[in-house]
Amino acid sequence: MDYYFSEDSLANNYFLEPGYIYVPDQGSAISTVIGSGVSVCIFDKKKRMGGMNHFQLPIMTTKGKTTPLYGNVATITLIKMMLDLESKRIHLEAQIFGGAHNPKQKDKDIGRENRKIAQKILTKAGISISSQDVGGEKGRKVVFNTNTNEVAVLKVDRLRDMDWYPYQ
Repeated sequence: MDYYFSEDSLANNYFLEPGYIYVPDQGSAISTVIGSGVSVCIFDKKKRMGGMNHFQLPIMTTKGKTTPLYGNVATITLIKMMLDLESKRIHLEAQIFGGAHNPKQKDKDIGRENRKIAQKILTKAGISISSQDVGGEKGRKVVFNTNTNEVAVLKVDRLRDMDWYPYQ
């Protein structure tokens, strides 16, 4: 499945797996597939570059066991990576995707907890949230253009093997 954006200057396509963070050094289309997990995209409006995370659980509390599978680790690390590349907080904006909950599959709404931790960390860091496509019962395929801050979101009733890269 190909995705087309308004600029053809994308150097590559990158599939972001759960528990990973990606901030490319050149324009990329980052894609991921999420259910109850959440992806945060952060874009620097001045430098015209961005990055994305994908986490599955809200909070890691055990010191020394940090992993970006957890929202508090993944979101703080993504912000730090952007700042390490000399982005200024005032130029950063975020978009949040995912956090679905299917009550037929699980009683606990982990998706809501994932959404809340991302929102809390971004707000505390002073990064504006420009858009969100969160909640509901559907999974999502998300593709983020790191050059333009454009995002394509495709909602699906259930995530199938073919929803995962390299889209078969």
